[in-house]
Amino acid sequence: MCSGSEARPPLPPIAGGGEVPKERELVLRAADGNRLGAHDASADREGGPGILILPDVRGLHTFYRELALRFAQAGIHACAIDYFGRTAGVGVRGTDFDHRPHVDQTTDETIAMDAAAAIGHLRSSAGGGATAVFSVGFCFGGRNSFNLAARGHGLAGVIGFYGRVARHPGDAEDTPVELAERYACPVLGLFGGADPSIHPEDIEAFRTALDRAGVRNELVVYDGAPHSFFDRSHEQFRDACDDAWRRILTFIKGTA
Repeated sequence: MCSGSEARPPLPPIAGGGEVPKERELVLRAADGNRLGAHDASADREGGPGILILPDVRGLHTFYRELALRFAQAGIHACAIDYFGRTAGVGVRGTDFDHRPHVDQTTDETIAMDAAAAIGHLRSSAGGGATAVFSVGFCFGGRNSFNLAARGHGLAGVIGFYGRVARHPGDAEDTPVELAERYACPVLGLFGGADPSIHPEDIEAFRTALDRAGVRNELVVYDGAPHSFFDRSHEQFRDACDDAWRRILTFIKGTA
């Protein structure tokens, strides 16, 4: 179960501070003509790393807008996207938005096209001129973030929080375990040890597939942490959140 509308991203460990990111709502256009909503937060400098943020099943909402800001404050240009431009149009939605019918109409292909639009934006001067672009996703977005490594986007690395990696009944698209042999960049996976939707053997199968393919990877399981543990209101999982931030920033710094 994804976190509720009250969830907020934990604060990253930022040395120094003082940067004032530029935030704005955007409408990007995918290769098929789709107009998709996005939230852009540019770090206070040109160049350097950028990150595409892929939300959970609810699409672009407050958690991910704030997360983009947190990345920008850490010196990383960020762009969070919405999935539902094709079926729900563009615009800020209320907490009562019924996302499920729209999720069911997404495909790996349409999400990859929308991701490509945001990646192009991050590389442009309007998006900060990022010289190395990463992706990070959560739950539904975590799985899609992993699989962008096989999409030819030239990403420097992919990061996924509690994204399902192995095939489950009803899955229509290829899974990360199945696509790992086509991954073209390093992988960082962050999982809750008490997440009933992702089994330990699935994570190990993903690790094995990545190792077999020669893909550099780090898959971390936080004992006792649930699905959607990365949340500022979960004080009992603060250590896991802090560690996850450190690993993300180290991954980006070491790969960019």
